[in-house]
Amino acid sequence: MSGTSLDGLDMALCEFTESQHGWSYRILKTDFRGYDEAIRGELHNAIYANGEELLQLHESYGWWLGKQARDFLNGEGVQPDAIASHGHTVHHRPDKGFTFQLGAPRQIAIATGIRTIGDFRSLDVALGGQGAPLVPAGDQLLFNQYDFCLNLGGICNISFDLHGERIAYDIGISNMLLNHLCSPEGLPYDSEGSLARKGRLNPSLLKALDGLPFYAKPFPKSTGYEWFRDAILPLLDRFEDQTENLLHTAVQHIAGQISRQIQKIANKGSVLVTGGGALNTYLMEVLQERLGPAYNIELPSKELISFKEALIFAFLGALRLRGRTNVLASVTGATRDSCSGVVFEP
Repeated sequence: MSGTSLDGLDMALCEFTESQHGWSYRILKTDFRGYDEAIRGELHNAIYANGEELLQLHESYGWWLGKQARDFLNGEGVQPDAIASHGHTVHHRPDKGFTFQLGAPRQIAIATGIRTIGDFRSLDVALGGQGAPLVPAGDQLLFNQYDFCLNLGGICNISFDLHGERIAYDIGISNMLLNHLCSPEGLPYDSEGSLARKGRLNPSLLKALDGLPFYAKPFPKSTGYEWFRDAILPLLDRFEDQTENLLHTAVQHIAGQISRQIQKIANKGSVLVTGGGALNTYLMEVLQERLGPAYNIELPSKELISFKEALIFAFLGALRLRGRTNVLASVTGATRDSCSGVVFEP
C-alpha cells in the first residue's frame, strides 16, 4: 500500500480465517520502506508525465515494489498464497471514467514468483462508480464493532452502516495539507501536532478552506491529489502566515469537517481512527473536543493505525480469490457490487 502522503511503502503479512461467525484476521508481520528522494520525486511528478513516461514508470515502480516484497518475504522465510497490491494512485478521475494506480502487478508477480492481485479500482469506475473508497468492504467484515471507521491519510475518509447498507466517502483533505505546510520548515510532518498546537487561528483561511465546493457535494464522492493541486494549493497562495498558524488552522479545518459529517449521521457513537493522522495528538484532541462526550474516539495499536489499509487490501485480495464481493456499490455509487482486482500469475 502506498498512499497520497508519499512517505513510503506499507507491507503487511496477514492471515484470514472464515468461520460461521464471520471473518477474523491476524497481522503476522509488518514492514515500512521509506521512499528516497528520487522515488518520491518520480511519484509526485507522475501526474505531469506524458504517456510514454507514465508507462515506463508503471513498470519500473512495479519492479521496485516486487523487489521490496521479495526482500520482506525472504526475511520472514514465508511463501504467502498471494500478494495484493494497491499500487500508488496517480490519476483518479472517475468523472472522466478512469483511475490509474502506478506499479504494474505483473512485475511484482515476476519478482516474487507469487500470484499477485492488483488494479482494484478500475472495474468499479467502469460500472459508473467512484472507484473509492474501497476499504469499507473490509471495515464491514472485520471492524463492524465500531460505529464509524475513520481513516486519516493524505485524504480522510469515513465508513459506517446506515439503514442496513455500508456507506463511505472521502470527507476531504487531511495529512496531504498538513505535510505540505510543514515543508518550508524542512519537516516531513508535524510530529504529534506540536507546531500546530503552538499556532493561532487564521479565521480568513479557515473560512476559505471550509468554503471549498467539494465539502458541499453529496456522497458518494471521492477525491485525490488533483483536487489538492487545483483547489487547495492556489487557495493557500492567498494567505501568508507563520507555519504554526497555518498548521493550527488546518487542524481546526480538518477536525471541523470530520465532526460535522459524523454528527450528521448519529448523535453518538464509537469512532475507530487509523492512518497517519491518528498519531497527530493535537488533531485527535481537537477532534474529540469538536465531537463532544457523546462520541468516543478509539485509537488501536500503532501497528493497526499504520497498517490497517495494507491489511484490508490484503483482505480484498483474499475475497477476490474466493470470488466474493469486495467493492460495495452502496459506497461507490456503481451500478452493482463487484468482485474486483486483476490476478497476475508469475
